[in-house]
Amino acid sequence: MIGLVVVSHSRALADAVVELATQMTPHGGPTVAVAAGVDGGLGTDATAVAEALADASSPDGVLVLMDLGSAVMSAELAIELADLDGVEVRLSPAPLVEGLVAAVVRAAGGADLATVAREAESALEPKRSALGEPAAAGPSDEHGSTGPPDTSVTLTLVNPGGLHARPAAQLAAALGRLDAEVAVAANGREADGASSLELLTLGTGQGTAITVSATGPDAQRAVDTARTLVEEGFGELPDGDT
Repeated sequence: MIGLVVVSHSRALADAVVELATQMTPHGGPTVAVAAGVDGGLGTDATAVAEALADASSPDGVLVLMDLGSAVMSAELAIELADLDGVEVRLSPAPLVEGLVAAVVRAAGGADLATVAREAESALEPKRSALGEPAAAGPSDEHGSTGPPDTSVTLTLVNPGGLHARPAAQLAAALGRLDAEVAVAANGREADGASSLELLTLGTGQGTAITVSATGPDAQRAVDTARTLVEEGFGELPDGDT
């Protein structure tokens, strides 16, 4: 699993962002190291960033998210200072809050560094969609329809909020760990089941029917996993309503 580093001018800001993101995957998410603030005040320090890179270091790579301009410079210098023994490090232009949430969820699903980086960079798309703005231009989606699915199921969301942030993260992380290509369709749209960001664009609520389609060795397991999460209301149902 890749590691993540947050570089921020404010320790309080960084801690809050990490708390928000890691709540999306309470069971087995990636390491998220923080380098934030200087001597109890605002600022960034390249040495502290280098230490965070070492803490988050993984053979699968490290993705770094930053807040303001000088955080980028500190991160760039830190890569030169850190002894990472060939570990690939990427500096992400993603928005700090949305990007970290997206990256944590996708990393928890076992995605590689390039996929997690791409997910973080697309983190504003759900907000754009909600506001009715056109999608930003970006790299074409690498997953696509390759033929009829091996198996599929239509489920009705029973939890009060539908696929809002936390259920979308639960579903994406669970499906991302499986050897299957999974699509989730609702309201005339289709999303990659392993992408919490795409799931958020489906516009679902309680009572919405979603169709989960899967292809690959773990296709049936993927459908069964989705069914269990949906029927259990993603842990959001009052006792006795499951």
